Amino acid sequence: MRIAHPTVLLTGASGVVGRALIDELSPDHRIICLRHRRDLADPRVHEVTGSLDEPLLGLTPHDYDRLTAGVDLVVHAAAATNWKASAEAIRETNVAGTRAMLALAERADAPMVYVSTAFVANPPAGANGQFASARAYIASKAEAEQSTRDSAVPTVIVRPSVVIGDSRDGHMAAFQGLHRVAGLIAQGMVPLIACDEDVLVDTVPQDVVAAAIGRVVRERHTAGELWLTAGSTAMTAGDILGSSLRLGHELGLDPAAPRFIPAEAVDRLLLPLMADAISPALRQMFAELLEMTWLFQMPAALPTSLPELGLGAAVTRQRLQRAFDLSLGFWADVKGLRPAFGDEDADEPELAS
Repeated sequence: MRIAHPTVLLTGASGVVGRALIDELSPDHRIICLRHRRDLADPRVHEVTGSLDEPLLGLTPHDYDRLTAGVDLVVHAAAATNWKASAEAIRETNVAGTRAMLALAERADAPMVYVSTAFVANPPAGANGQFASARAYIASKAEAEQSTRDSAVPTVIVRPSVVIGDSRDGHMAAFQGLHRVAGLIAQGMVPLIACDEDVLVDTVPQDVVAAAIGRVVRERHTAGELWLTAGSTAMTAGDILGSSLRLGHELGLDPAAPRFIPAEAVDRLLLPLMADAISPALRQMFAELLEMTWLFQMPAALPTSLPELGLGAAVTRQRLQRAFDLSLGFWADVKGLRPAFGDEDADEPELAS
């Protein structure tokens, strides 16, 4: 890597982690953002229009060669995270897209930082169609990780858990599925939660994720697998519920507290009983809530690399609780549930980072 003003090629720059990385890296790096449709309109970056799904990223051979000649480091943060995408589309973007960026990094003779997900620690089990989106997402990220291990490109894998808003003000570029769950609870629309109250829900603020990746970049790490998680200090499902209810009462919605019940009871007993009693739209909402609940809950504390990166103090239970409260407050502002300042970019929910 060149030492003076290194050039970073960043994918996923319009997403939660990508936007935070622009803030983190722009003071001492030249940033080139590969974008597909959305114009970033950020004077701190240079934009190149391309697609992870096309040969040479949709660039001409001449433009591809020019791009690779000037890149010192690739940070691949783009991923398919939308619930509505098909399993095939999720895999195509997350696996084939990662291989395309590895090919570019190899041509550029540059190392790569691959932004995966901590949910590979809780891989999908079974072969049925239940939780298809979450299963496809986790399986695609695990396969993409293996592609980086099989490649000759020096690669650092970083695994954030659920990325929430900035710990200072809650701001973020797009909302995660966890915001949808919490928002529905705040509005009194969730009668039950399919997990144990004490189960861990690992979240990490976007600025902490960006700071961790910034240290990897500046210290020129070229190998390793790092967990950007709260670990044993993660909030619990009960903490998430408490934050959601506090927001609901603050907004004057007076939500009733949902009950915690075993996921098996909902899946095997309650949903079949309700099949003919509720509308298809409600059944779909319950199915999506079950899927998100299954994805977010951790059977045990995740490993964490934040202490070794000097960021362990940023994910104490108290700081995480405050960051989540701020993130929910920002969600409420954007959704117009309290005096809003608006942020159109923050409307689209994502599975997780």
